[in-house]
Amino acid sequence: MSVRIRVCTTIDAPPPAVWDEVEHIERHPEWMADAHDISFVGSRRSGVGTEFESLTRVGPLRANDVAIVTEWEPRRAMGIVHRGVVTGTGRFTLRRKRGGRTRFCWEERLRFPWWMGGIVGERLAKPILKRIWRRNLRTLKARVES
Repeated sequence: MSVRIRVCTTIDAPPPAVWDEVEHIERHPEWMADAHDISFVGSRRSGVGTEFESLTRVGPLRANDVAIVTEWEPRRAMGIVHRGVVTGTGRFTLRRKRGGRTRFCWEERLRFPWWMGGIVGERLAKPILKRIWRRNLRTLKARVES
């Protein structure tokens, strides 16, 4: 079993401007409150195959997230697979809207280990993560629009 979380926002900027912020994985902690200390494994910094680790903090809980980029379509989508304590997949999508705007969506399918509560932990975490990620998208929106 896994938990599916999806949050979206509309950003008053075209997809290339939004991508210019999102493609820099090393800057994600600047707009993601739950991501800290991103470090790359190997020399790749972008594109499919880029691997990185990040300390993820949600309240008092901390986990090391190991992620590998599995999809990289500039100005359209970025996908990753999580291979840390919490496993699953994540995906950012950017869709052009009228008036030079972008619909940005963030979707994750996550699986928690038994010692983090398994299915029960996933269900308890969903509203918390959704609230954090909505705040993250507000921060991203403000960064891109400024």
